[in-house]
Amino acid sequence: MITRLSTSPFLVLVLSIFVGCGPGGDSTGKPTLQNKGSDTMLEVAQAWAELYDAASVEVSGGGSGVGISFLIAGKVDVANCSRAMKPEEIEKMKSQAGTEPHQIIAGYDALAIYVHKDNPLEEISMEQLAGLFSHSGDLTKWSQLNITIPGCGDDTIELAGRQSSSGTYEYFRESVLGKEGKFKLEVNEQNGSRALVQFVSSTPCAIGYSGMGYKTDEVKFVKVTKLPGGPGILPSDTTVYDKSYPIARPLFLYTKGEPTGHVKDYVTWVRTEAGQAVLGQVGYVSLPPDQRLKLD
Repeated sequence: MITRLSTSPFLVLVLSIFVGCGPGGDSTGKPTLQNKGSDTMLEVAQAWAELYDAASVEVSGGGSGVGISFLIAGKVDVANCSRAMKPEEIEKMKSQAGTEPHQIIAGYDALAIYVHKDNPLEEISMEQLAGLFSHSGDLTKWSQLNITIPGCGDDTIELAGRQSSSGTYEYFRESVLGKEGKFKLEVNEQNGSRALVQFVSSTPCAIGYSGMGYKTDEVKFVKVTKLPGGPGILPSDTTVYDKSYPIARPLFLYTKGEPTGHVKDYVTWVRTEAGQAVLGQVGYVSLPPDQRLKLD
């Protein structure tokens, strides 16, 4: 069972204090670091901010694309991204900021397939996921998956996805629908991973995708098979490390050029044992031990 680190009253207080501070530092004299981007990474970024004591870290979401645009514009120090930067975003940074982005792998995540806790579906293939979510897919009824769900009177499958500015949206689209794939218009887009899981938990006829760290007792994971008839795989640390789970990805931190000063100190700390422990606590996958940094 995944244990997630909840947002504590202390964290809320800390973040509210951060908001009023200027870019030079907070009331304690610590340097201030602006950190924005992936909604998938929002909770772990907030937990990092709470535990990191060498700087005041101001955290906000909006999606990976939003974080990248703010980084290019020089409005943040670090962009959290649940997808890699696109070639056109890299070129834009080079042309507008005169430097290339610096990429740091901060950990890993698996895109879990979520259904309501009472849904009898146990396994689904990548091909079936494409049939559900692709604009050209023809799967619209639970009976097409040989499933009967109590409370779904007309048998219609309710699709839940992320908003288009989300890195999760982009990664799922490319991994499941293909680089040129498009989502069905019927997908209920949710602004945030938590919102998506809440939608599925309150909608017995729904199926959706989101980071595995957002699981609650009201939803369950569905096993995913790479090929029809193949072994069904659940998302976990082990299946991410051995690459058997087919919808897993790195989580990135981006800076404008090589980081220096307090920005370098922060992104370095994220890859230490202390920073990586946070990933596991909130339900993500930490870096393998041999990839973590050990600081004196």
